[in-house]
Amino acid sequence: MRIGYLLNTYPQPSVTFIRREIHALERQGLHIHRFAMRSDRSVLVDAGDLAEYDQTELVLKAGGLRLLRDLAHLTLRRPSAVARALRLAWRLGGRQPGMRLKHLIYLAEAAYVARRADALALDHIHAHFGTNPAAVAMLVRVLGGPGFSFTVHGPEEFDQPKALALGEKIAASRFAVAISSHGRSQLSRWADGADWPRLQVVHCGIDPLRFAEPAPMPDGPLHLVNIGRFVEQKGQLLLPQAVAMARAGGADLHLTLVGDGPMRAAIEAAIRDHDVADHVTLTGWQDEAGVRAILDTAHGLVLPSFAEGLPMVAMEAMAAGRIVLGTWIAGNPELILPGQTGWLVPAGDAAALARAMQDIAATPAPRLREMGQAARTRVLQRHDINQQAARLATLFEGAINR
Repeated sequence: MRIGYLLNTYPQPSVTFIRREIHALERQGLHIHRFAMRSDRSVLVDAGDLAEYDQTELVLKAGGLRLLRDLAHLTLRRPSAVARALRLAWRLGGRQPGMRLKHLIYLAEAAYVARRADALALDHIHAHFGTNPAAVAMLVRVLGGPGFSFTVHGPEEFDQPKALALGEKIAASRFAVAISSHGRSQLSRWADGADWPRLQVVHCGIDPLRFAEPAPMPDGPLHLVNIGRFVEQKGQLLLPQAVAMARAGGADLHLTLVGDGPMRAAIEAAIRDHDVADHVTLTGWQDEAGVRAILDTAHGLVLPSFAEGLPMVAMEAMAAGRIVLGTWIAGNPELILPGQTGWLVPAGDAAALARAMQDIAATPAPRLREMGQAARTRVLQRHDINQQAARLATLFEGAINR
């Protein structure tokens, strides 16, 4: 099978899970051609991302004239298809103020991808995220390109499902993927009941070979790590307050924040305001090896998120034999089992986070190691990327043979 993968920005540090999915599909014999609207090589630090950049066809890098030529070519060859696609782009763009021009650009991008898909003899297009990649994939199909599917991750797509026309995209797709049962339930809200059979759950996955021999959980005072973008939905702004409260309650702990983003200045201010500068470290973005090295020094991961899909970083921490302190949201309870593989607390509650940190600090080391091993066993059973890619490949085969 020859599959086109379609993304907005790829590669980038926050979507290494897509890279793993692609590689797992290729190991199973599928040919994957990567399309991305854009990417910024200057921000890539991981060797795997740099290698992936060289294999990715950047649509906008072709230039506006090339995209317009491809649209003109299709207009001459398939005028009725282009007319239908133009009407679709205009209608989709009308769902959000100021988005009609963007959707006309999506139409030009779709013309480029449709012609390239024909030249590459692609059997199917799979888009990641229900935003503009899924819109472009749908337009490619209307223009006469191959059938498409798409993966919805959340939480962004669930913030504006009507504006993104998720129901219409699902109806036009061969199938739509959610990464958790919670995600499928949200898609069911916006899909027609007749389209529910199109909704599939395929988990994001981890490569067991990368976690073949987890480092022993360290001795000493509690060390927790947070890994991710510094954005409002991730809730890191609560962490300095929670650390201060936990320490006031007698917990001896240190927190390391790995990542960066628009909330960094506010987080740094909170660290100063709560007087925990000696107990919180900010490392900036790290490559995969750097993240793994920091995780190896920690007892567990803390994710104070307000909104999530199903966090990959939690899977990676569990595969490394670490407990996870997360929040009762989205797909988290499908992965994190309180008292068995970690702790769950209400989102937005700094006091609850602090109490959980105190509980973790007071838990005997042998019990933490036992929970870490249970976490590893659970994630390897549920999120082996090779098993999930095999499921996705079966869905591709069924879609192509329809």
